[in-house]
Amino acid sequence: MNEATIVVNLAHPLTDTHLAQMTAILGHTPDVRFFATQADRSRPLVEVAHAIVEMVGLSSEEWQTLPLVLNPPGLAPLALAVTAELHGRCGYFLPILHMRPVPDALPPRYEVAEIVNLQAARDHARNRR
Repeated sequence: MNEATIVVNLAHPLTDTHLAQMTAILGHTPDVRFFATQADRSRPLVEVAHAIVEMVGLSSEEWQTLPLVLNPPGLAPLALAVTAELHGRCGYFLPILHMRPVPDALPPRYEVAEIVNLQAARDHARNRR
């Protein structure tokens, strides 16, 4: 792959350990781009999701052609609204980071468990209709 995968990080900042875990999974070092996502819960969720995705600053062509992975916001309804916005822009479900707690870690820590191919999951589920 000529271009590094861009990780659109809409959650907590990622550590060097997380970067190493993603590099091991992807086979190359990703370009991680962090965007703070404090959701104004008084605004309609779709508007908030749109504003967050706009912060990323990619063009229509870039959304459709760049290798992207999403680290979604932790607030589930916002993560779903962002996913819908991105599906509309990209034409497919972006792969996502699955972050899981490290067992018995004090203070609590998280690790990159996997990169989930949501489009493949959707396509597979489509066969069960």
